[in-house]
Amino acid sequence: PGILIMAAEVSSVVASEKPLTTVLGDVLSSLDDMTAEDNQTDGDIQRNIYRVARAVVDGEVAAEDAAERLRQCGERVQSLPSLLGDAFTILDIETLMNGESSDERGKFLELASACLSSLQGALQEGWLKERLEAETLESLCLIQSAKTFNQRYVKTKTKLYYKQQKFNLLREESEGYAKLITELGQNVQQLPAVMVLNNVKSLIGRFNLDPNRVLDMILEAFECQSQEAEFFLALLKDYNFDGITVCQMVGFKFKFYQDSVSPPPTSLLHMAALLLQSDFISLQQLYSHLSPTDSKIEEQEGKAMKEAQEKARKMGTVLLSEKASESQEGQEPMETDDVETDVPNQKFLLCEALLRVGDWTHAKAIIDRLPPFVVTSYPPVSKALSNLLHMTLELFYRQFAPLAARGRVYPALSNSASHGVPQLTLFSELPLHVLPMLHRLGPYIAVDPLLFAKVVRVGSGFFKEYNSTERKPQEHYAVWSGIVEIIDQVLLPALSLLQCNCGLAEELWSLLSLLPYQVRYRLYGQWKNETYALHPQLILSKAVTLERARYIMKRLSKENVKPSGRQLGKQSHNNPTVLFDYLLSQIQRYDNFIGPVVDSLKYLTPLAYDVLSFCLIEALASPDKERMKHEDTNISMWLQGLATFCGAIFRKYPIELAGLLQYVANQLKAGKSFDLLVLKEVVQRMAGIEISEEVTDQQLEALSGGELLKAEAGYFAQVRNTKKSSQRLRETLVDDNLGVPLCLLMGQQRNSIIFREGYEKHVKLVGKLYDQCQDTLVQFGNFLATHLTADEYQRRMPNLQALCENYHLQPDIAFFLTRPMLPQSINVKFDELKKAGGSEKVTKTKDAVNKFYVQSVESVTQTLLVSVRALHPPRVWDDISPQLYVTFWTLSLYDVQVPVTRYEAEVAKLKQIADEADASIELTSSKKKKERERCEMIIKRLQDELTVQQENHSRVIARLQHEKDSWFNNRSQKNRMITQLLQLCIFPRCCFTALDAVYCGEFVHTLHMLKTPNFSTLLFCDRVFSDIARTVTCCTENEASRYGRFLCCTLKMVMRWHDSKDLYRQECNKYPGFVSMIRADPSKDASSGLYLEYENYRHICFKWHFRLTKSLVACLESKDYTQIRNSLLVLTKILHYYPVVQNLGEALEKRIETIREQEKEQRPDLYALAIGYAGLMKNRQEKYVAESEFHLKAEKDVTLNQRTGSSMDGKTTSQESEGQVKVNGGSSALQAAEKPKATSKPVEKLEKLEKPSVAVRRSPAPVKSSAANSPALSGEPEKKPAVKRENASSEGDKRGGSRAAVTLTSDAGKNEGSSRSPSLHGKSPLPSKDEKTDSTDKQRTSEGGREASKDVKTSQSTREPRETREMRSSGKRDRDDGKSQERDKSSVRQPPSPATTSSSTSRKSRASDIASQENEEDEREVKRRKTGKEGASQVESSDSRNRDRLDKSHDSRDSSRDSGREKGEKERERERERDRERDKEKVVASKASERKRDREKDANGDPKESKRHRTESDTAAAVAAEPASKTSSETDSKTKHRGKMIQLNRTTVTTSPDRRKLRDPGRDQKEPSRDLKLRDVRESRGVVSTATRSTRERGEKYHSSSHQREKH
Repeated sequence: PGILIMAAEVSSVVASEKPLTTVLGDVLSSLDDMTAEDNQTDGDIQRNIYRVARAVVDGEVAAEDAAERLRQCGERVQSLPSLLGDAFTILDIETLMNGESSDERGKFLELASACLSSLQGALQEGWLKERLEAETLESLCLIQSAKTFNQRYVKTKTKLYYKQQKFNLLREESEGYAKLITELGQNVQQLPAVMVLNNVKSLIGRFNLDPNRVLDMILEAFECQSQEAEFFLALLKDYNFDGITVCQMVGFKFKFYQDSVSPPPTSLLHMAALLLQSDFISLQQLYSHLSPTDSKIEEQEGKAMKEAQEKARKMGTVLLSEKASESQEGQEPMETDDVETDVPNQKFLLCEALLRVGDWTHAKAIIDRLPPFVVTSYPPVSKALSNLLHMTLELFYRQFAPLAARGRVYPALSNSASHGVPQLTLFSELPLHVLPMLHRLGPYIAVDPLLFAKVVRVGSGFFKEYNSTERKPQEHYAVWSGIVEIIDQVLLPALSLLQCNCGLAEELWSLLSLLPYQVRYRLYGQWKNETYALHPQLILSKAVTLERARYIMKRLSKENVKPSGRQLGKQSHNNPTVLFDYLLSQIQRYDNFIGPVVDSLKYLTPLAYDVLSFCLIEALASPDKERMKHEDTNISMWLQGLATFCGAIFRKYPIELAGLLQYVANQLKAGKSFDLLVLKEVVQRMAGIEISEEVTDQQLEALSGGELLKAEAGYFAQVRNTKKSSQRLRETLVDDNLGVPLCLLMGQQRNSIIFREGYEKHVKLVGKLYDQCQDTLVQFGNFLATHLTADEYQRRMPNLQALCENYHLQPDIAFFLTRPMLPQSINVKFDELKKAGGSEKVTKTKDAVNKFYVQSVESVTQTLLVSVRALHPPRVWDDISPQLYVTFWTLSLYDVQVPVTRYEAEVAKLKQIADEADASIELTSSKKKKERERCEMIIKRLQDELTVQQENHSRVIARLQHEKDSWFNNRSQKNRMITQLLQLCIFPRCCFTALDAVYCGEFVHTLHMLKTPNFSTLLFCDRVFSDIARTVTCCTENEASRYGRFLCCTLKMVMRWHDSKDLYRQECNKYPGFVSMIRADPSKDASSGLYLEYENYRHICFKWHFRLTKSLVACLESKDYTQIRNSLLVLTKILHYYPVVQNLGEALEKRIETIREQEKEQRPDLYALAIGYAGLMKNRQEKYVAESEFHLKAEKDVTLNQRTGSSMDGKTTSQESEGQVKVNGGSSALQAAEKPKATSKPVEKLEKLEKPSVAVRRSPAPVKSSAANSPALSGEPEKKPAVKRENASSEGDKRGGSRAAVTLTSDAGKNEGSSRSPSLHGKSPLPSKDEKTDSTDKQRTSEGGREASKDVKTSQSTREPRETREMRSSGKRDRDDGKSQERDKSSVRQPPSPATTSSSTSRKSRASDIASQENEEDEREVKRRKTGKEGASQVESSDSRNRDRLDKSHDSRDSSRDSGREKGEKERERERERDRERDKEKVVASKASERKRDREKDANGDPKESKRHRTESDTAAAVAAEPASKTSSETDSKTKHRGKMIQLNRTTVTTSPDRRKLRDPGRDQKEPSRDLKLRDVRESRGVVSTATRSTRERGEKYHSSSHQREKH
């Protein structure tokens, strides 16, 4: 220390910047201070001495002066010689560095010599010899030679340290060592260690024994007598040797065995373990002596992992050789032994020894220094650790173990107190002592199945206590998480290493079943996806299981289900995740595996079933698989297979459902609806509730009954053995509270599917997803309604207002979910009213019961009435009442229909079964008796159920009778009332389910039969059948099927009345639904209303059939997949009632045949539907009837009343003074737009129809002569011709007055002839864009009609109805070449239809009338040729040129369309320009010829003919040729003969803007008188011809064909 201090002072002096003189003065003064003061410290004195010596070396102070001063100081300071020696040591080193010849070296030697001479007594030579270098000592003459001095130093040191003084070898002192061995080998149990140690010391001293050798001999004796560990440990402790020496001796012993193949002896390992446990030696020091190194162990572990992976890969390779596969048959599973090593691992062996002595601390240190589970993979180590765990758990385990399973006792180790583990007594001690050992042991606890069972039972005991305790201690949370980690890292992997131990699997399930399924599934996921990759043994175990599973699945069939099932069960005991993953992959590929696999899984443990449910969910949620097929139009087969398997497996085996249901709910939350297929299958299999659109009429009828009838006859597969499975499903939904959330999620998802999936997926797939969501919602809702009690359902399900406002569900879904709650509430209220009603006699009468029921319904539905008002705008309730809305949506088919027929059929069936059982010779008498009792019990229950339903039906009818008067507002337009009823009630519900579709039909029939005020059955049916094309197009596949059922029910009702006149009179006559006009004051007339006659009703039925045909043909020809498919589905559903008319059926057959030819290769599903429908139609062809049998063909356009009419707007007019109220008419079933009313007229205007389905026009009543049209005769003030009309209806009011009639017609009636038939025979019913009624087209059409009439010759075909004639001839026209088509365009013109003649006219009179008309036609044409030859020839040549150009333009447009769309658009635009120019030229020429012809007519004195031509030119309604010389008397006689049809054929037809343009209102307003004159002419002649209109359309066929193709 002095030298170090001096060195520091040297650095400080050198660093000083003071001048030398100042330093010298300071040095001298310091020496004076040393002599004057006694309180100087050694540090200060040492510093001053160095400064003085340094001053001497630097030459600033003389050596003699400094020596003298130092001598003086030495007298007072006793430690001066030692301090001076330190200073000389520093100066010696410094001066030697500068060299021997330097001045500083010489001055230093002078100072040293002076000090030696002046301090002779104090400064000893020995101190200087110890501190100074040999060269310095030689210079100071203290030694003679430095070289000799160094040699003597080395010799002395060698003798001191390396010369042996004791005997080390046994042979050197045999006697001494023999006595030592005798002393250590004697029985030392009774001897104290101190006495033996004294004897050993005596032997060492007496025989000069080497103490280290003696220590080695003690360790050898300890190794041989390890049972006397306590004695030897005390002996070593008193021997006073440090631990390093002992550790090195033990390490040398281990090194001796490093190069040997044999492991170290157990005695050595045990001794080392005891020494480590007693802390005599350090593990850190001993670890370096052990082999192999850590790096080599890690390298061996990596090599073992690679070898296991390669072996597993080879085992997974499919062998093509049959012999190779057969040779492996029956082989035992591969043994997963630990990896062998050439040299024994001393570290593993030492760890084992430490565990056996209970030293967990040092064993844990060794385990932690190496890779995880490397040490415990060594079986001796894992077994030793298992034994230690046995000892730790012994006392605690016996608290939870059954008496028969406690086993032998594991005593605690007596010497494990210092570093061992105490025995467990509390759960809180588990994380401290037991869990760390289990973590290190890992999956290799499999070496001790008994310990596995103990750990499981202790864990089960903890979870039972944990789950039963409400207030859980804080330390229990750590225990809970620790045990879960043990299950994850130890127990589940260990199960994979066990060999098919189903008992341990059951034990493990007893622990896992106490955990939530979320925790269990997380554990299974870790086990399946991560654990197997961590251990080589687990990799090989997985490969063996896969190989065995492949072998079993190759041979699995229906015949060997039992043996194969046993083998699968055996494999599932230890590796269920691997097995089920492979099974599910096979099921996803081959769906025919589902049945055998489900049957073969009967031998699984509960743990395996739970793992199977997890594997199913994981397979369903796999992100690597596409849920759609490649064409993106169908759900993938793998998903369908898994869904089917889920339904079958969950029904047959007791597997927990909560995880699967929660998965479906989570998918719905994420907006994914594919997995609803799984829920649908599960509910169908487990509850027996089947949702299918292919149900028969008998099944639908059964489904309208009670629950027993539904189960017996409502489903394809009879519901059997679903009581337990449905109860399990119910309990799961209730316990996990998943029932209502799933319903709400499905309801929300159904509304969002179109918006979420519509932009990305094919419309076919979107429709399937929508149908799947809808069907699953209905199925699931029915399950909840039938399996939950009424109180429980009402308590869990939100009310209607909450469903619509809070959860944003559509009203149809909200009412569907709340409908099951109402009967219970009504019945409760009903019972309360009955109890409060008084005596039983009064309350049991029918009237009283109905009264109480109505009161209870009003009480319950009061809140609903308030809730539904917020669902729709207030104007809705002006047309229909909220009570009707609530009544419609809260009732079901069970309420409005009683399936008595189905009940009787089921009773008869059960009686037959009982009789057959009695007659059977195979059944014993007891079985016969049981079967008969079963049948009789079911019959009794069915009869009781029928009685209950009949009573309910009677009460419901009483309720409807009570409510019906308030359903429809008598001041509202019937058109809007029907629209609101269809839009808000009928259409949403008829597309909801098949049962609801039937309910809608029955409800409408009930409305009619109840004689509901202000409800028109005729208008309702007319709106339904008006144009179904748009409705069909907007439907999904299932919705189209349900809509077809609704149409079928409606057609059934319509055709019942059509087929029977008596039934019509009984159910329709005098019913409000068939009123054509009602009077405001019924007291003025006994007949308060005018009703439709039977024959007119039959005409309307035909028009409805025709409309259906037209709409369906349009859909079938549209080339759109959805329209064609839905049309075929609708046709299939209504096949029983449509088609029934032969010509309509033939038109449909032709379209179906076209679809079959076109779609055979392109869209096979459409082809299959067409094939199926064609086969069904073929079976019904014999039931077709001719049109003449379906209705009287003489009446084409039928009015609702022959005597009087109505404005059909529902508003009172000026006719109210006469006591009449008019009834509003209907329009399209898809739109009911309210038109503005005219404020300047006292009469309500007729609504212009904007749909092509229905047209309502006023028509004057039948009159005897043309003078009857005078306004003065109608009771109205006469209107001047100059007054502008607002619309056609107001003009009809002027002309017809109070005797206007209601007419139901359509655009089908507009062109009864050739303009309608082509749409049924190959032509598109959709008009082209250029079909406009402007003046140009009218002029051209009028002129073309006159030119076409030149060559018309009346034939036998003209005497047939136009529909039949044109349908028959359309096929031939389609096959004509271009010239034939041209000729047809210019020459075909139809004479007046026979429909314009009276039905009472004889065949002979009709023939004579037609013959006279032909003669008159010829005379008129001759006169026309003379007068208008020039103008007509110009028009004809212009038309011919126009047709030629159009033919060429068609060809050019076809080629341009093939070459590119852009080029085609330009070409069509140029063609349109040319057409417009030609049209202008044609108009000019036509007008010139027309004016010339009129002038000639006027000059010839025939004003009527001129006026008629002007009228035709202005109105574009070509009138058939009439004889010019006919007298008024002949006209009057023909008018009398045909008076009835004058009114019918004066109907004007309007179409929607997208089909045909409306008439030009401006033209009608400017020239109303000309239209009136035209109508007078038509009435005077008694005929309205539509042939010219047909001719016009054929004349425009080429002109509009290009636009038709563009639109299509």
